[in-house]
Amino acid sequence: MRVLPPVEWRDRARAHRDRIDQLVGPYLRHRASGSTHPVIDFLFTYYGHKPAQLRRWHPGFGAGLADAPGYVGARGYHQLTVADGLVVATADPAFLAKRRDTIEFVARLLRATAARPAQLSCFGLHEWAMVYRSDEVRHSVPLRLGRSGTDAVVESMALRCTHFDAYRFFTPEAVGRNTVALTRDDQPLREQPGCLHANMDLYKWGFKLVPLISSELLTVCFELACAARELDMCASPYDLTDYGYEPVAIETPAGRAEYARAQSALAERATPLRARLLHACEELLDAASAPLR
Repeated sequence: MRVLPPVEWRDRARAHRDRIDQLVGPYLRHRASGSTHPVIDFLFTYYGHKPAQLRRWHPGFGAGLADAPGYVGARGYHQLTVADGLVVATADPAFLAKRRDTIEFVARLLRATAARPAQLSCFGLHEWAMVYRSDEVRHSVPLRLGRSGTDAVVESMALRCTHFDAYRFFTPEAVGRNTVALTRDDQPLREQPGCLHANMDLYKWGFKLVPLISSELLTVCFELACAARELDMCASPYDLTDYGYEPVAIETPAGRAEYARAQSALAERATPLRARLLHACEELLDAASAPLR
């Protein structure tokens, strides 16, 4: 175990909080004013990892924090006495054992996703399929093309969604239009690295493993999720110009080409993060299997 002295880990924790505050500032300002935001809120409502949780810095499994009373009793931590009687706070092996099934699932999913070629032909139509032939909308903003125009776009192209957690929100009329019927059990067989939501979900898998992975890794996954969410909503059927977002008009050839380029760039950005997260999972599983000393 590497023991981090107070001056080191407190500096890293402070830098982490500053970085997160810049990222979550818009969300907190909207929340403080009592207003909602159709793009940003998703990162905290759907994913459920709150800003206060994201701000708390963690070194990851195998590191000990000297003079860290604030971590004593925190979820996933315990106290350990090391050389010269020094008491440190560190991620608890018992918590690792409790999370082993989750880590194994995440590792399998990441490994399977990474092994497939990226598919870049969905054009973000999942958001359109969520309002297809429906009187309801998921956000309190108007549809850019109106209802009939939105339905016409869905009917003009094939739905090629590979991500179950997008597909499960399709309207009943849209479900049958997808090229493949998706199920939760089939998720590891369908996820592919070009999918915007599969790449966004690297953040979800990361925070499920806190405090066993480092906050540095979680933060870069969160930054990717922020960028992916912005593209997701710019390509959606909603008119977000009042919020400062220019549409990616996927109903046109130029818009589809723009979306595919941006989707490809995000997939390239996600590739090393997926590898890092998978490596962290494998190291955790090795640690969980190691005999106690």
